Amino acid sequence: MRVLVVATVQHPMDARVVEREIGALLGGGHEVTLAAAFSDTGVSPPTGVRPIDIPRASGRRRLASFSAARSAIRREAPHHDVVLIHDPELVVATMGIRHPCVVWDVHEDTAAAVTMKPWIPGPFKPTAAAIARRIESYAEDHMHLILAETAYADRFRHAHPIVPNSTVVPADVPPSGRGRAVYVGTLTRERGGDDLIAVGSLLRPDITVEIVGNAHGDVSRRLRAADSRGDVTWRGFVPNADALRSIEGATAGLSLLHDEANYRHSMPTKLIEYLARGVPFVSTPLPLARDLAEASGGGIIVPFDDPGAAAEAIRFLDADDDRRQAMAASGHRWVRDNADWTRDGASFVAQMETWARA
Repeated sequence: MRVLVVATVQHPMDARVVEREIGALLGGGHEVTLAAAFSDTGVSPPTGVRPIDIPRASGRRRLASFSAARSAIRREAPHHDVVLIHDPELVVATMGIRHPCVVWDVHEDTAAAVTMKPWIPGPFKPTAAAIARRIESYAEDHMHLILAETAYADRFRHAHPIVPNSTVVPADVPPSGRGRAVYVGTLTRERGGDDLIAVGSLLRPDITVEIVGNAHGDVSRRLRAADSRGDVTWRGFVPNADALRSIEGATAGLSLLHDEANYRHSMPTKLIEYLARGVPFVSTPLPLARDLAEASGGGIIVPFDDPGAAAEAIRFLDADDDRRQAMAASGHRWVRDNADWTRDGASFVAQMETWARA
C-alpha cells in the first residue's frame, strides 16, 4: 500500500503523524510519502519516508501552504492508494481532486479550535466556527474519517473509527525520582505556558521544572526570560523519541491546560505518555484528565489557573517516595492495559488497508 500523508499546520515531526501513524504504516511494510514543512521548521524528514517540502501554514500566512499542498495532492494522489490529511484546510484543498480513498484524521474540535486562534479577529470567530462545521459536514460526505477521541463522534452523523492518541508502553521503566517535574509538548498561554513559569518560580531551587517543546507567541519570549532567570529549564523542540525518554525518572509530569472548549473533549496525550514512562502526573480538571486520574490511580488533579496548587502537588509527590512510586506503578499498568499504541497502531493500519482495497 502506498500512502500520501499531508500536514500543513502540524509540525513535520508531530508525534501522532510520524511516531504513531507513519511508524505503524512503515512497520506494516507500506510505502509513505510525507508532504510537510521541513524547511520552514528546520527539521530533516523522518527516516523511511519519501519527503515533499511545502510551506507551513501559520497565522494569516496560509495561502502559499494551501496552494503547495493542493498541487502536491493533485500531482501525487494518482500514484498512491491512500491520501491521509491532517488539517481542516486540507479538506478544502482536496475539493475537486478525484481519488477513491482520501482520509481525514480529525484530532481536535475543529470549530472550538478556530475560536482560540489569536490571528482571527474576535467578531469573525463565530463565522469561522460555522465554516469549520461546514467543512466537517463536507468531509463526512466526501471522504473517510478517523477520530482521535470518542467524544468527537457527537459532531458527526455517522460512526467513524476511533484511532486514539495512545503511546508505545515500555515494559520496564526507571523509578520516578525526586527533584524534577517535566512538561512535554507545544506551549501557548492556553496550554499553561505562563502557569508553568509560575510553578517553576515557586519550586526553585529544590525542584526543577523542565519544559520540552516549542512555544508560540509571547509565551516563547517569557519562557526564554524564565530560563535565563533559572525559574525553568526550557529545552525547546526535541524529537518525540528523545522527548519521551526525557520523561523517565521525573517526579511528576505536568499538564496545566486551561478550561477551553477545544480541550474539554480531548485526552491530553502527554498524560498517557507520562504514565507510560513510569511518572505520575499533575493536571488541571479537564473531564478526561480527571477520569484518567481516577481510573489509573496515577494522577493528581489541581484547579485551573492555580500555579500554587500545582506546585504544592509536586512538592507532595517529591516528599513521599512510597506514594509516588505506587502512583507511578499503578499508572504504568493502566496504560499498558488500556492505551498501548502497539494494539491501536495495528488497528489503524488494518483500517487503512481495508479502505485502500474497497
